[in-house]
Order: sequence, then C-alpha cells, then structure tokens
Amino acid sequence: MVEKVIIVGAAGRDFHNFNVYFKNNRRYRVVAFTAAQIPNIESRLFPPELSGEHYPEGIPIYPEADMARLIREHRIDLVAFSYSDVAHVDVMHRASLAMAEGADFILLGATYTMLKSRKPVIAVCAVRTGSGKSQTTREICRILQNLGKKAVVVRHPMPYGDLRSQIVQRFASREDIDVNQCTIEEREEYEPLVDRGIVVYAGIDYARILERAESESEIIIWDGGNNDTPFFSPDLHIVVFDPHRPGHELLYYPGETNLIMADVAIINKVDTALPENIESVRENIGKFAPRAEIILAESPVTVSDPRRVRGSRVLAVEDGPTLTHGGMPFGAATIAARKYGAAEIVDPHPYAVGTIREALLQYPHIGAELPAMGYGERQMRDLEATINAVDCDLVLASTPVDLSGLLSMNKPTLRVRYEYKDHGRPGLEEVLTRRLVESGIL
Repeated sequence: MVEKVIIVGAAGRDFHNFNVYFKNNRRYRVVAFTAAQIPNIESRLFPPELSGEHYPEGIPIYPEADMARLIREHRIDLVAFSYSDVAHVDVMHRASLAMAEGADFILLGATYTMLKSRKPVIAVCAVRTGSGKSQTTREICRILQNLGKKAVVVRHPMPYGDLRSQIVQRFASREDIDVNQCTIEEREEYEPLVDRGIVVYAGIDYARILERAESESEIIIWDGGNNDTPFFSPDLHIVVFDPHRPGHELLYYPGETNLIMADVAIINKVDTALPENIESVRENIGKFAPRAEIILAESPVTVSDPRRVRGSRVLAVEDGPTLTHGGMPFGAATIAARKYGAAEIVDPHPYAVGTIREALLQYPHIGAELPAMGYGERQMRDLEATINAVDCDLVLASTPVDLSGLLSMNKPTLRVRYEYKDHGRPGLEEVLTRRLVESGIL
C-alpha cells in the first residue's frame, strides 16, 4: 500500500527531503507540506515544475497548526519532520501529536539525505542559529583565495518568494541579488560574499545546484542555515558553537547531530562569553565529539565612529533569525552599544507596528532589541516604520546588510560589523590547511 505523507517543514530542508527521498519513491504519496518559523511561507503551492510527474498539480503548503486536522482528514500514515533549530522537547511534542492522531513520525538520517559531490566539500554548520557560521564561511573563503583555490559557496535554502523562480539561483553581484528580489534575510547571507568576489548558489533543487557549482569551482563550501546538517557529504565538517548559550549544543535538533559529526569544533565569541560557559561547551565537545579538533574564536564588533555611540540613546537593530527562532535575547548591536558607552538602549516594543509588533509578541524573550526582519515588502515597510517611530539618537544596525540602502530611515545609522578572529592557536587557517593537505585536497 502507498503511504500518505505530510512533510513538516519551513521552506528549506523539507523541500530537499522531498527531492532526495520522497519525490520518485512510489512507496509514498506526499499529500501536503506544512510551514512554520518563517512568516508568509504557508498557503503557497509547491509547484508542478518542482514536484515532478507523480504530482502534476503540485503539492499544497499549509500552516503547521493545521497538521492534526490534515492527518485526520487525509488519514495520513506518516509525518516527516524536516526543519531545524527546534528544541528536542518541541520535536517530541510534534511527534506526540502526530502519533495521537494515528500517524507514524520520522526523522530522516543526516547522511542519508546528503548528495555526493565530485569536488571537495567543506561544510560550515552550527549548533544554533546565530553562532557565527557566516563570518566563518567568509574567513574560509579568504583562506582558500590566498591558497589560490577557486571556491564557490552553496547556501542553505531560503526560498521565501516565487518557488518557480528559485529552483536554481546564482549570485555573483549585487545586481543578481536585486534581480532576484531577495529579502533582507537572503541579502544578509549573499551580499558580504559577492562583495568579496565569491559566487553563491542557493535555491530548491540541490542536485541541480550542485552540478552547476561543480562546473565553476575547485572546492565547494556548504554554508549551512540554522543548525541544519549539510545537504552535501562533507570532506571536512566544521561546526560552530556559541558559549553565550552553553548546553544548547545538546538540546536542539539537529544541532546535536552536528556536534557529534564535527571534524572541527569552533567555539566562537570567546571574547564576550563567560569563561565558565566556554569551559562547559568545551567539556560537551570532549564528551560527545572526542575526535573533533577544537578552535577558539572571537567575533569582535566594530563601528566606523565609536564617538557617535558614547552618550547616545541608541536603538539596537539585530540580525533577525538570531533573535527570533535562534533564541538570543541580544546580539552584536547590543554588545557594541555597551562596548562604546551608549547612554541607553531604547526599547522598541512600544513603537513596533504591524508584522514587527506581531513578531515581538511571538518571541517574548527578545529584550530591548529590534530584529531586522524583512521577509517580504510588507515586513520591510513595517520595520522601516518601527525604526522611524523609535525615540532615539542613533540606530546601531548589526545585520550584515546595509539597511540604509533598503529602508528610508529618519535618524542617523551606524553599522556594526563583526568578522572571524582566531583566539590563540591552533587557528582556523592552520587547521584548515593541514586538514586539506592530509586529505589530498591541497
């Protein structure tokens, strides 16, 4: 008998799992996707251009809140959980609900869904959103460029728009980003790389993306999203840890899987974390990933003119996913405000409007910070209106994208930047070079 399936996701891993496991598997019939975590990605259709010959009408996408109803109405046999950065207990809550409604519940194996590349793959993953994957990827690109190697970055999917136009995306310039009408969240990942001359691929069909990336690279860098596992089988698996959230490496799915599989473990942000928290993370790595080589790293924050911060009442605009489903109560803008002597960090909650107000209510752990959420034009305008309404002297924006080029803001703005920095030895360049030589890649 054919088993009827719901794939529970968030517009990324769910589509990949469909492509590599369910799409041409006649044992299953995927009835629906559900969507969570990202605003405005439900109530769409996974189109026939992607779903294939067995799904000529495409596959509907529903809010995850409809899961129990869908199981009952369609007599679903199997629920496949397929997104990341979810607390272990919350994964089991979904499992309990599915089983109570009469469906089986599965997690597809990490290695089972990895595609094998003809080119060497370096995977950069993490145990939580906001641990520091992006600056680590940028540093690896710099190292490989200095070694004379042509690297291409393949980014974890962020298909939040028209799925038909996002099957395979290639970004080599700011113009490519504009043409693809990328969200703030996409721009945060793509712009800093293309500005350094790095080609970035993303999309939905990662078999086709891999083929394209292989055609113009010597080494592929997998730049992960959230705390997801790689879509490509890595020759070197680098995992970033955040000592501001000690113990989370054991508490979130599938971040703990990344911990266990790590070849190299980078404990980031040691310049701002408590020593006892750093040691706690180190102990967990030693216990659960004893073969992993540990590197200590910093993410020092800088601004172009620190004098403008001192004594000012500032609005701290932080990377959106780090604060929302990443669970951090603060980010680099808050650290910069404290470092450079701001008189006050102004709470944006009383000024928030529209979808930004809804997001702050949805994530009550967020303190006096504003997540730079921009999943579409409406939310970007709500973000703009919120920033303009806040009574402050200065906006400190730590998102990697230049918000002043996307929003019309009525007050001065100062960008907070952060890059990878080694904290002692061994450093990333030393470890990466040695590992690549040992594996025959260099």
